[in-house]
Amino acid sequence: MLWLVTSSPTNWRIRLRCVDNTLLDRELRSDEQTELPIGRHAFVQLLDIHAESAWPTDTLLHYDLGLRENGQWQWIADWAPHLCHEGQSSPHLVIQSHVERILHGSCRKPHHPSDDGLCRVDAEILACGSDAESRPALLMMSGDQVYVDDVSGPMLHAIHQLDERLGLFDEVINGAIIDSGQALMQHEHTYYRRTQLLPRTRYNATLIERFFGGARKPIFTTANAENHLVSLSEVLCMYLLVWSPIPWTLVAADEPVLPDSLRERYQREAKHIENFVTGLPVAARALCHVPCYMMFDDHDITDDWNLSMLWEETAYEHPFSRRIVGNALFAYVLCQGWGNGAGRMDELMPDCRALLKAAADNHDCLDADRQDSLIDTLLDFRGWQYTLPTTPAIVVLDTRTHRWRRPEKPSRPSGLMDWEALSDFQQEILDHSAVIVVSPAPVFGVKLIEIVQRIFTFFGKPLLVDAENWMAHHEAATIMLSIFRHRRTPKNFVLLSGDVHYSFAYDVQLRYDNESPAIWQITSSGIKNEFPTALIEWLDRLNRWLFAPWSPLNLLTQRRSFHIYPRLPDGRSAGERVWNHSGIGDVRLDGDGRPLQIRQLNAMSGETTFKEGRRKE
Repeated sequence: MLWLVTSSPTNWRIRLRCVDNTLLDRELRSDEQTELPIGRHAFVQLLDIHAESAWPTDTLLHYDLGLRENGQWQWIADWAPHLCHEGQSSPHLVIQSHVERILHGSCRKPHHPSDDGLCRVDAEILACGSDAESRPALLMMSGDQVYVDDVSGPMLHAIHQLDERLGLFDEVINGAIIDSGQALMQHEHTYYRRTQLLPRTRYNATLIERFFGGARKPIFTTANAENHLVSLSEVLCMYLLVWSPIPWTLVAADEPVLPDSLRERYQREAKHIENFVTGLPVAARALCHVPCYMMFDDHDITDDWNLSMLWEETAYEHPFSRRIVGNALFAYVLCQGWGNGAGRMDELMPDCRALLKAAADNHDCLDADRQDSLIDTLLDFRGWQYTLPTTPAIVVLDTRTHRWRRPEKPSRPSGLMDWEALSDFQQEILDHSAVIVVSPAPVFGVKLIEIVQRIFTFFGKPLLVDAENWMAHHEAATIMLSIFRHRRTPKNFVLLSGDVHYSFAYDVQLRYDNESPAIWQITSSGIKNEFPTALIEWLDRLNRWLFAPWSPLNLLTQRRSFHIYPRLPDGRSAGERVWNHSGIGDVRLDGDGRPLQIRQLNAMSGETTFKEGRRKE
């Protein structure tokens, strides 16, 4: 499957060759191409190309896409030369018969001052050369591929310019001071002051504080939601601007009109965005050379998305906030979820197509009733999780939309998955010998940080510390951990996670169980984000002191029935367990699905290998 966006309706031709053997050279059939208009000059394309026989595996497949222009076929080297490596006329990838190498990561914030880990993905592919065996089987992006809730001023300015150039569909907005997407973009408070655009009534006073508050988080980070994206067109433009350098050629580098108090911040952010854009050709090329799969986390939609039952009641009962969440989820369908595999979004696509087609036929504005109806469908949808039929199987968990709520304590964090979702997960993995599980949040995290989150939750402030971890909800954690004990559970579990903005790896075993499955918790984060350096060093050090094997504080955790052996990152001081550099995770597996090597690759250069430790927590 290939995903891209064009400025006009397009017919395609595919060329596919393996070594010197041409496998395909024909125009795509109508059943292989789905085209959805999102504006006057923007069409999302999903190409699901079928072969007459099974695709060749474990060998380089060179593919090229042609589009007809002035009666001539134009190929990738003509319309997107940055997607081709030097000396190549088209991209190439490998379909691996067995997952022996996987790249993974999360959290790619454009205006963070760190470098972009997707650039390192391209460097790794280049280093493999024509050696198909050494190529990664896939790139798994496990959350926060975009930051809808934390947007820099220069990015928002580029979004508005691109929206105008492409003529993306406008929408009617109810329950707010502004009544449309266009009115939002033209309002004097659209930059850095969007909290003032919400109606300040008793009905949604908590909405302003919780949903858009940009509340200070002294334990971890400071969230900045002043430029939170609202309309569908804004979120779609964000995706175009983070995936490709081409949309940046359609926007100017000028500044919007801003008060003097905000201009310095804008210019500081502009330097980080400029660095991000410089790396985009390389990042886009990386995505064209390896199979990519994705899952949402909170920032793809909004910070603390569905953290608690109270959050859900606050956000979904107001039409404006419900629309904001729904627009981001709709954009995820079109720009991420749709490409995860054939058929996964099939039941959603008729309503998506009807809404967008009607807008194209109706003065370029989305029908509000249809839009709200689609959002209702998206919020109830239970098909976000998916399993890849690889060897070993890869199970990607949805830890956001069907949570284990607490009706008796609605302000407390919900469990990351409810009983039904956990039961489905257990059924999915039974009788596999090995499995790779993608959980956006680590199942086994840093104990001290989880305890800090637990303390803030006890005092009714879970939003201050992003109290979202598997151990924050007793029932959900108990069932998740008990799944590892099932007699038909896989013997080898590899848990891939992100979210936390630092990287670590643990070997995990059940206590008092001679037939314990082998479990590896491998966390890679962020692709373009980092934890505050001084803070994470102190938290890492305190965690080692407070939760040493002999410490009675271990009795406070739900993991006391597990032995956890932290792997130590090579190149750090003795005993240090976390790695805090933007980049990408690299895991190599043997034929039984057991990790042979766990590395964290820095965004530009350098790396660490997580080596097996001797001491357990």
